[in-house]
Amino acid sequence: MTATPDILEAVRDNPAAIEALIEGLDAVLAPRFAEVYADHPDRFVLECFTWKPGEGPTPDQLDVLRELPARRRAALRGPHGLGKTALAAWVVLWFGLTRNCVEGDWKVVTTASAWRQLSHYLWPEIHKWVRRLRWDRVGRGRFDERTELLIQMLKLSNGEAFAAASDKPDLIEGAHADRLLYVFDEAKAIPMETWDAAEGALASGDCMALAISTPGEPVGRFYDIHARKPGYEDWWVKHVTLQDCIVAGRVSQEWAEQRLLQWGEESAVYQNRVLGEFASSEADGVIPLSWVEAANDRWKALEESGEWGPLTRLGCDIADGGQDHNSIARRHGMAIRKLDRPNERDTMGMAGRIAGIQEQHKVEAVVDAIGIGAGVVARLRELELPVVAFSASEGTKMRDLSGEIKFRNKRSAAWWTMRELLDPANAQGVALPLNDLLTGDLTAPHWRDTSSGVGVESKDDIRKRIGRSTDDGDAVVMAFWQEPVGQFAEAFEIYV
Repeated sequence: MTATPDILEAVRDNPAAIEALIEGLDAVLAPRFAEVYADHPDRFVLECFTWKPGEGPTPDQLDVLRELPARRRAALRGPHGLGKTALAAWVVLWFGLTRNCVEGDWKVVTTASAWRQLSHYLWPEIHKWVRRLRWDRVGRGRFDERTELLIQMLKLSNGEAFAAASDKPDLIEGAHADRLLYVFDEAKAIPMETWDAAEGALASGDCMALAISTPGEPVGRFYDIHARKPGYEDWWVKHVTLQDCIVAGRVSQEWAEQRLLQWGEESAVYQNRVLGEFASSEADGVIPLSWVEAANDRWKALEESGEWGPLTRLGCDIADGGQDHNSIARRHGMAIRKLDRPNERDTMGMAGRIAGIQEQHKVEAVVDAIGIGAGVVARLRELELPVVAFSASEGTKMRDLSGEIKFRNKRSAAWWTMRELLDPANAQGVALPLNDLLTGDLTAPHWRDTSSGVGVESKDDIRKRIGRSTDDGDAVVMAFWQEPVGQFAEAFEIYV
């Protein structure tokens, strides 16, 4: 259909005629759009978005886009920064726009291990790429943001894309349409029941699934798919390596080298986040990475709601020179809201910083009483401020929750208390800030049985093994030391 001058003159100043002309153009262009792009999401991404000079999908992203229509199920794992969320956004828009042009209905179900991944990352990413769509190629007008493109939903004439919580399998199972797409974002922690709920819908018709994630523990459905376990051979899988991301310009060599120094090559956090490999926290590690990540998710939810409550306690690790740094963990109930790193290198300077916070918020401080820390404790007591001196090497009568495990010293008891507070089985709701250095600190220490009870690796031994001290981790552990909550009050003997 060509808009000749006669046609344009006829519809000018006539809203009804203009609408009819647009509908006529859509009727011609939409089928053509679907014919060109329905089986070619790679072409859709390359040709239907506005790209700035030097931009464009990576070879790995294009691989997934080419394989998805043919293989129907695609699973992608790799390091942070490879562009997984952008890839998911492109696929959602490609599927919805191409399937909306043909007969029959369609649905796209987006789910993730945490609701925040959908509300703060995937759906904002979809909105971002909508703004870069080339509507002349799509063959229709822009989405109406009142009726079509909503906050977490795209609702078109023949179908819809929407967000669904992964802990509600009935919502996943209830998705029925002639054409279906499931997007599993941060898929490593999505419950088995959710995968099973989607499985029935994938049995027939124009149905596809895309699963994307950084790897985690070698357990769960996402791991089973990548491990090519029996029954999952119909999934096409791709592992994007660190080198792939560096070559594609998605990750810098400097970032990778710093994380290697920070976490150590054998740590689960380095294997998962930098190498994109499935890895367990070490068998003799005190705190598993997955527990820290769950606490990070709770922190994100608190940050979003702003419901922190008052400051209740400080945990203070005092630097004794060298490359160590001071760290003050601010605890609000069961959450560490933030970490301070004062630059002071003397007793009076650190005592002054801690005293200022205590006087303003009327809170107790647990302070490392070794080395310079002993002087800080003494000064705070002179100021008549509430302070608990934490001497890591001192003995303790404390036992674990079962009452069966003894500890070699207070350091071991404090770290084990942190372990039990973070253990999902105890449901204490601890929230920790999303901080790479803190994550590395908390997952670094090892433990072993000794004749005097469980012994947690000393700071000196950790420093020798990974090249740095766990200062932030120790501050957080001290913030929770001798502060039992609920069931912990009965299990622990308190010495405050």
